[in-house]
Amino acid sequence: TPDEVSIVSPTSLGIPAGTEKSEDGWRAFKVEGPLDFGLVGILASLTAPLKDAGVSVFCVSTFDTDWVLVKEGMVEKARE
Repeated sequence: TPDEVSIVSPTSLGIPAGTEKSEDGWRAFKVEGPLDFGLVGILASLTAPLKDAGVSVFCVSTFDTDWVLVKEGMVEKARE
């Protein structure tokens, strides 16, 4: 956006100089793709049960697929 740039990468790669905020401890689940842009409700169907279980998510959409990230301490709960 005009106000910010978000970078999602493994912490092991290092944090770019000048980074104002960062947060470690996320694990990524890849949604099998590729997904057509016309598909509706994919993330909603995945995140609604996580919401009901009290699992906070951070979602990233790419050209081919989506990623659902959860905090490391919630991975097992997310898998249920």
